[in-house]
Amino acid sequence: MKSLRFVLTMCWRESRAAPRRLALVMAAVAGGVAAMVAINSFADNLQESVREQAREMLGADLAVTAGTPFSARAEALANELESEAGAVARARVISFVAMVYAPKGAGSRVVQVEAYEPGFPFYGRIETEPAEAFTNLSEGGAVVDPALLGGLGVKVGDTVALGEARLTIRGTIVKAPGDLGLRVAMGPRVFIDLARVKETGLVIFGSRGRHELFFKLKSGGPDPERLADRFRPRFQIERVNIDTVAERERSLSESLGRLGRYLGLTGLLALVLGGLGVASAVNAFLKGKLATVAVLRCLGASAGQIFAVYLTQAAFVGLLGSLVGAALGTVVQALLPQALAGLLPADVRFGISTRAVIAGIGLGLWVSLAFSLLPLLAVRLVPPLAALRQAYEAGRAPRDRARWLAMAALGLSAMGAAFVQSGSLLSAIVFTAALSVALGLLFLAALALMRGVRRFTPQSLPYVWRQGLANLHRPANQTRTVVLALGFGIFLQGTLLVVQQSLLLDLNSEGAASERPNLAFMDIQKDQRAGLESMVAARGAAVRSTIAIVPMRVLTVKGRPVADLLSAPGTAEEIRGRWALRRQFMTTYRDRLTAAERVVAGRFWEKGAGASTAQGTAVPVSITTRLARELEVTVGDEIEWDVQGVPLLSRVTNLREVEWVRFEPNFLVLFPEGPLAQAPQMFAMLARMDDGNARAQIPREVSATFPNVSSLDLTQVLNAAEELVSRMVVAIRFMGLFSLAAGAIVLVGAISAGRRQRVREGVLLKTLGATRAQVLRILTAEYAALGLMSAVAALGLSTAAGWGLMRFAFESRFTLPLGGLLMLASAVVAGTIGVGLLGSREVFRHAPLEVLRED
Repeated sequence: MKSLRFVLTMCWRESRAAPRRLALVMAAVAGGVAAMVAINSFADNLQESVREQAREMLGADLAVTAGTPFSARAEALANELESEAGAVARARVISFVAMVYAPKGAGSRVVQVEAYEPGFPFYGRIETEPAEAFTNLSEGGAVVDPALLGGLGVKVGDTVALGEARLTIRGTIVKAPGDLGLRVAMGPRVFIDLARVKETGLVIFGSRGRHELFFKLKSGGPDPERLADRFRPRFQIERVNIDTVAERERSLSESLGRLGRYLGLTGLLALVLGGLGVASAVNAFLKGKLATVAVLRCLGASAGQIFAVYLTQAAFVGLLGSLVGAALGTVVQALLPQALAGLLPADVRFGISTRAVIAGIGLGLWVSLAFSLLPLLAVRLVPPLAALRQAYEAGRAPRDRARWLAMAALGLSAMGAAFVQSGSLLSAIVFTAALSVALGLLFLAALALMRGVRRFTPQSLPYVWRQGLANLHRPANQTRTVVLALGFGIFLQGTLLVVQQSLLLDLNSEGAASERPNLAFMDIQKDQRAGLESMVAARGAAVRSTIAIVPMRVLTVKGRPVADLLSAPGTAEEIRGRWALRRQFMTTYRDRLTAAERVVAGRFWEKGAGASTAQGTAVPVSITTRLARELEVTVGDEIEWDVQGVPLLSRVTNLREVEWVRFEPNFLVLFPEGPLAQAPQMFAMLARMDDGNARAQIPREVSATFPNVSSLDLTQVLNAAEELVSRMVVAIRFMGLFSLAAGAIVLVGAISAGRRQRVREGVLLKTLGATRAQVLRILTAEYAALGLMSAVAALGLSTAAGWGLMRFAFESRFTLPLGGLLMLASAVVAGTIGVGLLGSREVFRHAPLEVLRED
């Protein structure tokens, strides 16, 4: 009992003696906990919102979906489903991409048309301005996204042309269930009545679109899940999907859960970085307490009691920091929906997640204790004699096996925290290994800096610069701590910058900007090709290429019919994943690879290989590696295709990897020239026009003459895609700021650790005649070198990590944003100098006599 009272009493006294140092520990913990609580609370609230709004996002209890109009068999199955489900209402929806233009406006725009039958959605509602605009669609007209008004230069009440139909704009969309920025990236939406679709003349044979049939079930009727499971195999044979509210909720929850876990690992990085700050601050605190520890040992306190005093203190301060961080994270989570605006499928309601708060506080305590343990172990080895000899013999700390055990426990606990956050042991191992490698390389960079400065500092440099650089390797240096902490924060931000720039630049096609196509025309019929090319050329546009597109479906795989493969037993997830067997493929034929493709298995055919293929034998075909995995085929396997009712046998001769992120016409399936020349096909055409005004007029004229042809101004599409990528990166970078904040706290802690040494050196230099300006330049040289080395090492790691992510995760080109990285490095060096000088201001406050009297 007395021992416990001693521990608590000393803990309180020591806490009052060094409030600033302990405040650094608390700040380091609070920043990481705030990140964890903010992310996990946001993820919990988002999933809860999805559960509450899943029915509104689907708009019905059951949905049957196909990429083409329902076959007679699919219609019969839908009627059977409706009968068995006891549906009280049904509604059909057709969605497709088209071109709309305003006869009296400023041109044309690509839009996403959604044609609804009256009464849909059954749950939730589409909010418009005026309020009755959507419910009155059956009376004619259209409801559009507000962005379309500005893009066309029209207003509510004006008339727009959609194919052959003329529609009056009745109102604008305020909000629709499940709104996503992803859905409007390719063009604004236009809602019309289903009865007007035929009038547009845009939905014809071969047209691309989405056909859906929605059912509202009576309360207390059959379970939608069981109905879906029973009907799904028969619908799959007809290449039709069936979806329920529960399945939609599960799918969204899984996707959002992955997003939350990924962001959670980012927050965990900030927390680990905060742990480095804890270790640095505790180490600085203990350096000033060695005399106190030695005196306590002289007075009879055991090493275990003293260790318990400071460990209890670390736990108490960590708990306070965790509570502050939990409160801050709860507030910050309200900002995350704004950072992710347009990327979320549901309205996220603010709420305090008890699970996230408790987990955050627990992780904060773990960081406080785990990272304090290493520096605190040294307290056990302070002898009583140090009270008399400390000023004369610093001595070398003896080896301590407990430190190795503590380091192993720290690594295992970090892996455990990553496992709890990610839910995957493999992810936890990869996370811990990557963290260890990054910190290890930064540690080696710090050692290289210290040894390099020691050996290779030019004697020709002015004294103040040599003195500042020498501080990097002298006793009580802060090189390792600063490079580790600051470098890790820069590493995260630099990696995000590299990935962002690579993704945005890869959206552009190969070649100079002045040569890339900026107009695309799709769904061109065979008899329209020559007329369209002539029209475009007459308006001053240069036709770059015309690509044939042949729709087809898989008929057999390695001799097994698709119907058998689709009806094979499997889990619901496996059945849903058989997308390649159900979809219609848009294929093409050519005898060359594009810059976005590369062969990874087999050999690409030579020019004319298709024409020389004997009739009745399998023709060569190239497929992507992803499609090969889905179909479970490899080089040499046979696939039979249904080309508009005509069977075509093919043999896989090579597998390709495609950089899909680049905005170029790429295909999952590629044939050689020849075998498909006479197959039913449509065409896509790419053209280039530099005159912006003329380019805006061409889609309008094309739509008037060829209403089924969709025109795309690729500059608008690229701008939309860039904005989308930028918004996603901003959301991730928002969390990455916690890492930089933690790095700044560690930097302050490192400066505090060497404060006494810097004060002594500064006043001694002033005693020897150094001016304030010279001392300032010495400190500037030290912190400039620290910032520069941290930036160079971290950005080198960022470049390697960005290359790995682009090569293996995104399977795309790597582009080094040299200008952005240099700006980041400059900002880091300037910030390090500023924080360093601000934290070292006490050097200028002490008179030389004060230090001499202390000695």
